[in-house]
Amino acid sequence: MASQAAASSPASASSSAPASSSPSLRFGQVVIGPPGSGKTTYCLGMQDFLSQLGRKVVVVNLDPANEGLPYKCAVDVSELVTLDDVMDGLKLGPNGGLLYCMDYLEANLDWLEGKLSQYSDCYFLFDCPGQVELYTHQSSVKNIFSQLSKWHFRLASVHLVDSHYCADPAKFISVLCTSLSTMLHVELPHVNVLSKMDLIERFGKLAFNLDFYTEVMDLHYLLDHLAADPFFKKFHQLNLKLAEVVQDYGLVSFVPLNVQDKESMTQVLRTVDKANGYCFGDLEERNLQTMMSAAVGADFQFNSTLGVQERYVETRESTVEEEMMDL
Repeated sequence: MASQAAASSPASASSSAPASSSPSLRFGQVVIGPPGSGKTTYCLGMQDFLSQLGRKVVVVNLDPANEGLPYKCAVDVSELVTLDDVMDGLKLGPNGGLLYCMDYLEANLDWLEGKLSQYSDCYFLFDCPGQVELYTHQSSVKNIFSQLSKWHFRLASVHLVDSHYCADPAKFISVLCTSLSTMLHVELPHVNVLSKMDLIERFGKLAFNLDFYTEVMDLHYLLDHLAADPFFKKFHQLNLKLAEVVQDYGLVSFVPLNVQDKESMTQVLRTVDKANGYCFGDLEERNLQTMMSAAVGADFQFNSTLGVQERYVETRESTVEEEMMDL
């Protein structure tokens, strides 16, 4: 009897013990984009912006080629591997060296897990490398993001693109294809951002209103502008098929951003918070404006785009004769 009671006591103890609580979710952004698109500047600006909102922010540098960081970095991949060391030791170029660095990080995820485990109840910003093929062809970064999800991170991919590409139809179609390929390959909730909105018309004037580019409307109108260029005229069928691929998926749209503008940063943050699910949690006190933004985000986005256009895009009044000449 005593042995039976002793044998049953662990079971009864385990049944009476409370069930282990599930690990808490950690929200954040992975900031990606081509070189020079403003990823590091975005991380600096978003860190300051979130800190003013009262969020505890942790910035993680995953770019082994990023030197002289302007922000306070909690986790730095250069402690594990640097691009210069790989190039010198393995005699690789910048592109091959960066690919090796990310493969090395994937092989040492226990190092990254140990660093990240030191921070709880924080909002994370991951500053990622700028090599495009890391997000369209190579699988190491995708696997790292997948492992972060298994560690209970709820992340959204923030893909930055220079806004002045909108002024060049050929470059804008290229940006659309790159953005679509990245969205399909990375496999995260995705927010495309047109960065440096204050420089949008630095290298040329926009052919259409800003919402044409942010909402990626009928691209056939853009192809007509390309056909006016003798060089691109012979590639009309190729450009037509590329435009059809982008429109058939119907996934690509953009949020305009100027890091120095509070209203612009607020709009981007609202979009990202809806993408990674942060706005549906209980980490902050919610108000009516936040709930309305989540419910009817399209209307808010349209009004925001109009405001950005009035602020950064030069208004031009063309005469009937000029419009006829354009046609």
